[in-house]
Amino acid sequence: MTVLTDQHRALIGVESEPRTSALPVSEELLRRFVHGVMEPDPVHWDHEVAAASKYGEVVAPPLFPMNSVRRAPGGPDPMDRLKDDPEDDGRLGGSQNGLPPLDLPFKRLLNGGTEAQFFQLAKIGDVITVRSKYLDISERQSRDGNPMVIVRVQTTYTNQDDDVLAVTTSSLIHR
Repeated sequence: MTVLTDQHRALIGVESEPRTSALPVSEELLRRFVHGVMEPDPVHWDHEVAAASKYGEVVAPPLFPMNSVRRAPGGPDPMDRLKDDPEDDGRLGGSQNGLPPLDLPFKRLLNGGTEAQFFQLAKIGDVITVRSKYLDISERQSRDGNPMVIVRVQTTYTNQDDDVLAVTTSSLIHR
């Protein structure tokens, strides 16, 4: 049984619209992030330690850009959608990455892993923009003989100067 159509395959290479963080990187955002991930390195909050480091200033942890684009203050609460659609899974328009949704006949979505490349760390004042792209959409047969679709999505994180901070490639398994 083949699940993928020409419409699905035509999405390979399609990029999302850029999504830009509502707020620049700030000391408060970094403080909250490093507390949340229990990051012990003072280069992420202590100006004296950071000034003496190879960075010369306070920098964000490498994974910070992946969590930097949030809804704007005063923006709509995504949980409000549950009032109209109790089955809503929280994915924005069927996609958390701004890409067109894939209309696939599966109920399960599994994380197949993420690769990350880091080029430079975000700094206080940086405004982070995110752009995603479908790298590949392929069909395979699972061990039990059922079809599954593996989707690879590349996401690039840049600052306001268009400097690349990080690139991630995620594999999603639809079953």
